[in-house]
Amino acid sequence: MIKHLKFLFLSLLVLGLLSFPQPVQSADLSQPVLLLDIEGVINPFTARYLVRGLSLAQSSNASLVVIALNTPGGLESSMREMVQAILDSPVPVVVYVTPAGARATSAGLFILLAGDIAAMAPATNVGAATPVAMGGELDEVMSEKSLSDASALVRALAESRGRNVVWAESAVRESLSLTAREALDENVIEFLAVDLDDLLSQLDGMTLRGSVLNLSSPVIQEEGMNWVERFYHVITEPNIAYLLLSLGTLFLLAELSDPGLSVAGIGAVLSFIIGFMALGSLPVNWAAIGLLVISVILFVVALLTDTEVVVTLVGLIPFILGSLLLFTPFRPESPAVPEVRVSLWLIVLMAALIVFFSLIVLRAILRAIKRPPQMGAERFVGSEAVAITDLAPSGEVNIDHQVWSATSIGGDVKNGENVRVVSVSGVRLLVTPSEKVDEGT
Repeated sequence: MIKHLKFLFLSLLVLGLLSFPQPVQSADLSQPVLLLDIEGVINPFTARYLVRGLSLAQSSNASLVVIALNTPGGLESSMREMVQAILDSPVPVVVYVTPAGARATSAGLFILLAGDIAAMAPATNVGAATPVAMGGELDEVMSEKSLSDASALVRALAESRGRNVVWAESAVRESLSLTAREALDENVIEFLAVDLDDLLSQLDGMTLRGSVLNLSSPVIQEEGMNWVERFYHVITEPNIAYLLLSLGTLFLLAELSDPGLSVAGIGAVLSFIIGFMALGSLPVNWAAIGLLVISVILFVVALLTDTEVVVTLVGLIPFILGSLLLFTPFRPESPAVPEVRVSLWLIVLMAALIVFFSLIVLRAILRAIKRPPQMGAERFVGSEAVAITDLAPSGEVNIDHQVWSATSIGGDVKNGENVRVVSVSGVRLLVTPSEKVDEGT
């Protein structure tokens, strides 16, 4: 009996120990590090991607968000939205300029300074492009307002993160830039890291926002752009935007050469719509857009008249000028906006392609459309035939050494009389006596 009681007591003791809450292992407490990749021009969809990523980091209980940054700049409104999202994020944010050869200029400078931690890879650079007005002294007041506003923001960001306020303002006002090593020495960034693993190892054990980072065995969770964000991001590359406008012009000329809602017409509409969507995120010179519109009008006139060579060559002048000035606004832009331009080689290629397409391909299409049909009964329209039976009103005729069914629509025709083919109905020729055709003429 005593043995049974001992056994029961020991069993209850073991069950009690097993049911007692056990301390959670550190591995179970590990939180993911969310990696976001921002590359290219800053636009509304870049901002949307960042806001979505920071929201995901919060919902997934991430310990850290690392933003891999490589940008020449972009829209000021999108940049400010991204800066505000980083500052408001409950999850610590590290902005890391990477890979080698990457940059954080214009809007990228503001985003870098907004991070809790700023880091750069070797062979990268950071700075800002001061806007240059092409309108002279008339734009001086507007330029100063833009610079003052941007300077205040960059000073506030640098001061809030304990970084070099003086240099940050100089980067905006004087267009200064630094290499990664210089940025570290000037207290613009906190870390110089060769790759993500190196960065996380340096961050391991740091205290950010009251929490100690445990990054000895980090779980990296990469979150890329969805297809909508990626599509919009791709088309805002200046050369892609320009290519879309040029392709829209080619499709438009192809549609006008053979009117009717065709693949070319749909392609022209889509190319222009997507192209102008892209222009909304870039510093556009609308005078240049006007020059491009004039060139398109001249190309259309050349296509539809007999002056194709002269007018097409004249149309190249506004086309090339508009292409060169497309991303060169006549008023000063925000320092957040990058210096962008269309590749000269792409301009030359599209100009040559438009000339070739207009003078050779489309002209050949127009000639083929105007040429009489070479196959079927339609090719006989306007030709003469000989009746080999009476046409009262139907019978047969001989034309081009072939026998065809025919119907006279100009009165009865006797066997052996000449007739003229005036139309076709299916595989039957509609004819009229040659004498009546002559009298009508």
